[in-house]
Amino acid sequence: MHLYLDTAIVEEVREIAAWGVLSGCTTNPSLILASGRKFEDVISEIIELVKGPVSAEVTAMDTAGMISQGKELRKISNHVVVKLPTTPQGLAACRALTDEGHPVNMTLCFSMNQALLMARAGATYISPFLGRVDDISWDGMQLIKDIRMMLDTHDLKSQIIAASIRHPMHVHQAALAGAHIGTMPVKTFQMLIKHPLTDAGLEKFNSDWEKAKKNQ
Repeated sequence: MHLYLDTAIVEEVREIAAWGVLSGCTTNPSLILASGRKFEDVISEIIELVKGPVSAEVTAMDTAGMISQGKELRKISNHVVVKLPTTPQGLAACRALTDEGHPVNMTLCFSMNQALLMARAGATYISPFLGRVDDISWDGMQLIKDIRMMLDTHDLKSQIIAASIRHPMHVHQAALAGAHIGTMPVKTFQMLIKHPLTDAGLEKFNSDWEKAKKNQ
């Protein structure tokens, strides 16, 4: 499973990209607003750091507007993935953009039926929001498993981006469930590397090394 950062804060991208494990990034209008910066500048700077797929979302709600905005976003860089909403207009825009060779990430997916429509519309990526599904007492991880089985059964090429990841166990489970990509906030990313036994082991090694130096 590839690992993406879900943010529009360039400093967060810089931190995680330095680890050498970051494959891409997802953004949305809410994250861009929180950054307090110009949309195009943020996307361009993130792409320079990630050098991989960066999802940038349209704001238009009509098909023609989505297509037009998507093409403008793609002018920023070939790394830009056009992010579209799960609506009939979004599906139509997905088909049009995909047919012209533009990668598309269909977002706000909450059911396998939606995912099937997205895959048939040619979506490069499908983003089921597992955390939000859990919030309404459904099983977000089962949704990931069902979508993966559907894609494999019908030989559909869309990739699953497990989104709305809330904690490290979501990452663990999404990887086992067959998600192609997991996108998460920086806090969750930072938690992935932490383990008390690692900390205890390092403390013991460092302590023993200091003792060894005194004996030399």
